[in-house]
Amino acid sequence: MAATIHILPVSPPHIDLNLLDRLSADLAARLQMQCRVHVDEFDSGFAFDTYRGQTYSTAILAKLAEVEVTEGDIVLGVTEADLFVPVLTFVFGEAQYPGKAAVVSVARLREEFYGLPADAEKLRVRLLKEAVHEIGHTRGLGHCDDWQCVMVSSHRVERLDLKGAEFCAQCGKTLSGA
Repeated sequence: MAATIHILPVSPPHIDLNLLDRLSADLAARLQMQCRVHVDEFDSGFAFDTYRGQTYSTAILAKLAEVEVTEGDIVLGVTEADLFVPVLTFVFGEAQYPGKAAVVSVARLREEFYGLPADAEKLRVRLLKEAVHEIGHTRGLGHCDDWQCVMVSSHRVERLDLKGAEFCAQCGKTLSGA
């Protein structure tokens, strides 16, 4: 049986399940994997840093790794919370490398974060790219030098917009084990 991506809503704050349903369909089409959206919210309140006003992604990742799933499955947490790791101002997401758990945030993927009007399509594409990127890490892919590859490192949303949602030939080859 093929691996499944388990998409978990991570709160607080509450995330729209319709957004997760769209992500599920996009991931299934892009990665040719089964996806399942869970409706029970994963509480990340323990990871909130009051000093920074952000949520510590590595702490969430450790708890997501404890979620019981079938061997080979992926647990992908999706949150509205603004994520950070101590050495960076923010992260769009983080993943075990390799492993089964990843987390992504839509906070800085939203145009509204930058004072611009909401753009649902731009959010959908950005979330897909970030989710595919973190899932690539769970499968052992590092950052890529190909600026169009989904595995290129993105530290700004403008950079995220420039890259594609696909793996380059080399990353695709590595992922397939060829």
